[in-house]
Amino acid sequence: MSNSLSVREVQERLKKVKTMSDPFVQSLLNDPRKGVQTALQQLKNRIDKRQAAQQAFNQRFTYEKALWNAGHKYVAGIDEVGRGPLAGPVVTCAVILDDNFDLIEVTDSKLLSRHEREQLYLRIVDESVEVSIAVNSSEVIDELNIYAATQQAMIRSVNNLNHRPSHLIVDAVPLEINIPQTTLIKGDRKSISVAAASIVAKEYRDHLMADYARLYPGYGFDENMGYGTKQHLAGLAKLGATPIHRKTFAPVPKYL
Repeated sequence: MSNSLSVREVQERLKKVKTMSDPFVQSLLNDPRKGVQTALQQLKNRIDKRQAAQQAFNQRFTYEKALWNAGHKYVAGIDEVGRGPLAGPVVTCAVILDDNFDLIEVTDSKLLSRHEREQLYLRIVDESVEVSIAVNSSEVIDELNIYAATQQAMIRSVNNLNHRPSHLIVDAVPLEINIPQTTLIKGDRKSISVAAASIVAKEYRDHLMADYARLYPGYGFDENMGYGTKQHLAGLAKLGATPIHRKTFAPVPKYL
């Protein structure tokens, strides 16, 4: 039967195949056509990549599953975005997941393309038990310092959750809050809930910076997200500082 199909038809059918043990795949193993064998190799590569992604996903769920097994029904992962830029707010996010969460593509937001983050953002919000976002403006950052402003926003994102978590998994920043917590360096690569929080926070902040780019043209905020790129520094030199610039971050004071 497979020999009666064109190479294009074989390629289309293989797009729906999930395993190399599929009877259709087995019927193609001795097909002499180069295009068919190439399609089979591409299928194998796709399946191998998917299996590797699934294994990595399972590994990033280790902390959550251990805490659930220890009796913690609600575990929140917390992350932040925007500690380093010269302009714009710091955004934090707390995410509570359950064991039905199956978005294996979720990982550190910095490892994903803008399109991938956009696609995952809504799916994370849809599949999570709950998502909470908190924002601290550049004024608060200047008043408190970036570390304290980040901590404060993280705590607020936790306190705004309707489901009170009994344990937190936090990326790098210990929180002064009366909830037991696990602090992980590069937590967005080790915990799936922290990774989900990093994606939501990143997307939320990116959209804010895109709005600021329309409000304050000439700095490229929609491209650099407030970081000190060449374009941004040129805008500062030409136009001066905006109300969203962090007055305590060099070299912004030179342009006030």
